Amino acid sequence: MTKIIEFSDICKQFKVPEKQKGKWSFLKNFFNRKCKIIKALNNVSFDIEEGDIVGYIGPNGAGKSTTIKIMSGILTPTSGTCAINGYTPWKNRKEYVKNIGVVFGQRSQLWWDVPIIDSFELLKDIYKIPNQEYENTLTLLKEKLHIEDLLNRPLRQLSLGQKMKCELAGSLLHRPKILFLDEPTIGLDAITKLAVRDFIKYINKEWNTTIILTTHDMSDIEALTNKIILIGKGQILYNGSFETIKEKYSHQKIITVELAHEYDEMSLDGYEIISHEKNYVTLKNLSDTTFHAKDFINDISKKYEIVDFSVDSLSVDEILARLYSEYELQEK
Repeated sequence: MTKIIEFSDICKQFKVPEKQKGKWSFLKNFFNRKCKIIKALNNVSFDIEEGDIVGYIGPNGAGKSTTIKIMSGILTPTSGTCAINGYTPWKNRKEYVKNIGVVFGQRSQLWWDVPIIDSFELLKDIYKIPNQEYENTLTLLKEKLHIEDLLNRPLRQLSLGQKMKCELAGSLLHRPKILFLDEPTIGLDAITKLAVRDFIKYINKEWNTTIILTTHDMSDIEALTNKIILIGKGQILYNGSFETIKEKYSHQKIITVELAHEYDEMSLDGYEIISHEKNYVTLKNLSDTTFHAKDFINDISKKYEIVDFSVDSLSVDEILARLYSEYELQEK
């Protein structure tokens, strides 16, 4: 496989004004403003192979957006090197942006008050896309994203899901080699979310587009990515497959027990009660050893009369919470 992104020892510092306290603080801040240095990224390094779909995850303030802005050429790092498809993003910006697409969930590259098709025509001119190539790509995007009926409406008239599909189409008109997606499914309904995911998988497979995805939705990570990079406090903490993470926590189970009588209290060595309602109790095993249903039934039957039970693995959100906890990260 060919490395398409090489991020090496990247640091990014920001100078942030400090507010001074006291009666004359406004004068002190005006004449003698003090600043502190914030390290957004601290020697961040990773490689991404061509054709990968990478989930770039971490809590708020971890450094995800700063990394994406450096990779898209918006920010210049304080130190370190970055080579993407043979370019340094902040140095070769004009040539570099021809090969990337960027979609930010909360920001638009389309014009607010003009029909979507007019925005697409402007993007065609900006990227200097040949007429036939533009028509072929637009036909494909209309078919795959079902946006034919949206093209003559301005962006302001579209729903959140419709906007996102048009944003995706706009970012792909020039068929970029790399696509940066920042929270692409945030706020979308279930049907639109599935459609967006299917389209992302399609362009990855058919166009071999390399995709970097930042999201807090772990179902996106599970459905789309073949690799995750975890960043916390400006440093890379994990770089590998999501399956490896799932395997790491595979011994931990959630057990729901139906009791013959309404729940009063329960104590079972090696298990912690998560919740209870009427004659149902939900527990989790505390041991690092593999859960065995036979042993669990033997232990619990000695103390309580049970009717039924079920066992589930940790959800992807619970896995993420445990991963953050392990690295002493916390959502803000």
